[in-house]
Amino acid sequence: MQQTISFSEPAQQRELRSIRRWIVFFMIALIGSGVTAFPIQTELHFFMQFRDYLPLPGIMQQWLEYIATNVDQTMRTFPQVFYGCDWLAFSHIVIALFFIGVYKNPVQNAWVIRIGLIACIGIIPLAFIGGSVRDIPFFWRLIDCSFGVFGSLPLLLVLHKIKKLDVACKPWN
Repeated sequence: MQQTISFSEPAQQRELRSIRRWIVFFMIALIGSGVTAFPIQTELHFFMQFRDYLPLPGIMQQWLEYIATNVDQTMRTFPQVFYGCDWLAFSHIVIALFFIGVYKNPVQNAWVIRIGLIACIGIIPLAFIGGSVRDIPFFWRLIDCSFGVFGSLPLLLVLHKIKKLDVACKPWN
């Protein structure tokens, strides 16, 4: 069974606490972004009620209206299609669970951070290629890409901190 990492040096302890805080933040953000796929119709109806108060350009409002209409129509006719959204939400929760290993032992489980960074980078070609195939407007593809960009920032920070921690823990230092 894997042990949790422990250090005696105050600086190393601070670094470890910082890594763990960022990991918890990332896990919460990942789960939060995923579970929004469960109530997609409810969320769209909520946004549509307040669309006039949101600072959205006309084209974004038109896009949300178009999507809300299509979601309503699909829900009435083919509700099983939204089972895919349920799996999307579930996958976010499962992916977040992998970061528990990083929380417990960041140095040993840095590979999870690297895989997370690869996934964040992969969002960009997916958004542009898949978005083009599915006729998703360019501005929405940029919003999708922002998840990869903003998701990679805490992961890069954590990876940097893990490298510092790894060097500080080597017995020959």
